[in-house]
Amino acid sequence: MRDLLQLRGDALTLEDVEAVAVHRSCDVALSPEARPRVEAARTVVERAVAENRVVYGLTTGFGALSEVVIPPDRIRELQVNLIRSHAAGIGDPLPEAEVRAITLLRANVLALGHSGVRPVVIERLADLLNRGIHPVIPERGSVGASGDLAPLSHLALVLLGEGEAFVTGERLSGAEALRRARLEPLVLEAKEGLALNNGTQAMTGIGILALLALERAIESADVAGAMSLEAMRGTPDAFAEPIQRVRPHPGQKESAERLRHLLRDSEIRESHRHGDPRVQDAYSLRCMPQVHGAARSATRYVREVLSIEANSATDNPLIFPEEDLVLSGGNFHGQPVAQVLDLIAMVCADIAAISERRIARMIDPTLSGLPAFLTKDPGVNSGFMMPQIVAAALVADLRTRAHPASTDSVPTDNNKEDHVSMGMGAALKARSAVALLETVLTLELMTAAQGLEFLRPLRAGRGVELAYDIVRAHVEPLETDRVLSGDIQRLETAVRAGRFARIYQA
Repeated sequence: MRDLLQLRGDALTLEDVEAVAVHRSCDVALSPEARPRVEAARTVVERAVAENRVVYGLTTGFGALSEVVIPPDRIRELQVNLIRSHAAGIGDPLPEAEVRAITLLRANVLALGHSGVRPVVIERLADLLNRGIHPVIPERGSVGASGDLAPLSHLALVLLGEGEAFVTGERLSGAEALRRARLEPLVLEAKEGLALNNGTQAMTGIGILALLALERAIESADVAGAMSLEAMRGTPDAFAEPIQRVRPHPGQKESAERLRHLLRDSEIRESHRHGDPRVQDAYSLRCMPQVHGAARSATRYVREVLSIEANSATDNPLIFPEEDLVLSGGNFHGQPVAQVLDLIAMVCADIAAISERRIARMIDPTLSGLPAFLTKDPGVNSGFMMPQIVAAALVADLRTRAHPASTDSVPTDNNKEDHVSMGMGAALKARSAVALLETVLTLELMTAAQGLEFLRPLRAGRGVELAYDIVRAHVEPLETDRVLSGDIQRLETAVRAGRFARIYQA
């Protein structure tokens, strides 16, 4: 029997998001604890409508049309038209894992009880997850304020029996997807359309999955760097605990500790400990704790922001049942999320850049002491010439993606929305940047494993040998030139799955 994740709005972890979105390891339901809060907020909405109060989004138009008062008999029409008119996204559909993350986050924040929806709205979002209905959400068209209007509208369309959805890989109309799942289309009541499409869940969902992948990539970067250090017979002295103690950034200390752990009991180090004329290594080797550690510290901050956002009410207006208040504000603005997603892209560019420099050193015999391009027969064979060139191309691409999206506000909606976050653009950059970083680290792992071949029978540190075995399970040593694209793709799968990230725990 599958586990059940009960949504209460304030307790969702990033790992919960990945469990539901990627691993599909549990079903989702509205928590009994949250239901009374949801119902209380709904009562406030219904009272406001019954009393003909002028309340934004309940009895008025939206955005620059907020001064238009809507008569009671057209409130349902207002909510449906909001979803239809805002479902104007373009581009490729988001992957199913990202759609599931977005759906889960939207259900969770509605469960906080500040959005004024009926419980059935949350239950129907849970139904989409539990029954494998994945709305077709085009990836482009959101400026990140008032939240992710276009993506979330495409999500909401399917609840109405409109739009399109993927079910077990088949693209269906929203009506057919619901019919096959024996679900009735929702009829939206006051405030519910606005509650469904007003929020930051698209950028946040994509960002959470990117962050978790980046955290694994940083662990893999320490492993790749340790293997490169061994291949070039570098010294681990720069990772010594006293050095970190006098500059105690937490991320730096963590990376140094991992490097020391990975390099334990190295026969390679013992073979050249005495009589090595080199006093210290190049920065790409010596400064791994400082550079990789800065990335760790940055991701810790990103995690904090995304954890808060995953459990925050981000639509407008917000309902406060205890005070019988309906308040308009700006929690839909994606700036906190957009900025940290830009930081993800910056981190990826930097870690990839230092990784590429280690690859370049390994194939240069004047810097590594290894055969040129790590081949036994250079000239006739080009060896690992191309992996460094590919890594250089990816690093250049990453540097363009490191330009922040969150500083590129373009006013919209007749200047009612005169400062926007561009958070969805930041999310898409973050996602692609992590994927490029994973490929660069794959190239370094391949290159470093090839470098170790020339030092056999000496064995590297314990953790490095574990990493070497994983590489060799996917890629054979390069004896003579062959097509490397398949090798790269196979090993990249292991990097993305976190195989190298788990070595430290082993």
